[in-house]
Amino acid sequence: MLVFDGDCGFCTASARWIEARGARVEAWQTLDLAELHLTVADVDEAAWWIDQTGEKYRGHLAIGHALKEAGGGWGFIGAVLVRPPVSWIAKPVYTLIAQNRDKLPGDTCELNR
Repeated sequence: MLVFDGDCGFCTASARWIEARGARVEAWQTLDLAELHLTVADVDEAAWWIDQTGEKYRGHLAIGHALKEAGGGWGFIGAVLVRPPVSWIAKPVYTLIAQNRDKLPGDTCELNR
């Protein structure tokens, strides 16, 4: 399951895109974060992937695992995204996007307001 910020238009559009390709997505606002062993600070900073065993992946790794779940060509891209050296590049790119998501298309974020 991809856990995302449902108050962010960019995040929601991105989550719905991956959901349409077969991955389960849930806005963190609809979940019991304590049950998932996540905090509001955790989910404010990044998306999370929680696999069927309860293993959690943050940020670019969450996106990679969601793409793997989608399968096909997207699954291949996800598999590449979570492995070095691509993951070394993906991490700062994800961080940059996450920190500026309020400036991206579909914005409904309450960040920086």
